[in-house]
Amino acid sequence: MIGVVGHTDLTARTLRRLARELPVLLRESAGECAGAVVRAGAGLPLLAARAARRVGLPVVVALPWLGGRPAGLAGQDAVAAGELLMLAAFARPLSYDPHDRAECIAADEGLVRNCARLVAVWDGSHSDGRDATAHLVAYARAHRVRVDVHWPRYARRAVSLPGVRD
Repeated sequence: MIGVVGHTDLTARTLRRLARELPVLLRESAGECAGAVVRAGAGLPLLAARAARRVGLPVVVALPWLGGRPAGLAGQDAVAAGELLMLAAFARPLSYDPHDRAECIAADEGLVRNCARLVAVWDGSHSDGRDATAHLVAYARAHRVRVDVHWPRYARRAVSLPGVRD
């Protein structure tokens, strides 16, 4: 499997351009991997699933699952989950609360452990209170998962205050 992770605060312009590049990145490993896996959500996970389908890779979508039913994705993540399920060859229920950062990270770690390759859309920054991309890259490397970091020159993360990154 190819896992795709990255910053959750990528700008709309960055996501539009990544939509054209992700199929190329995934095509490189299409012959050696059985499919692509993403955790349900808007932004990069949805782009990765679309790209995987474009290059002929089956998509596995990990859905938050609590108490025997889908857990509460809200807003754009809920809308994206609907499309992700339409793109998916398989849906994998994972027991985690999508509103609990630690549980989301643990769910991502479980996905990464089962991957042969990880594509990380990552600017090289450290993990902070909201973003765990650096942690997932380090985790993958520690578990001998091949990691391909992709951070094009045009890529930007959204900011909430001038000069301060979320």
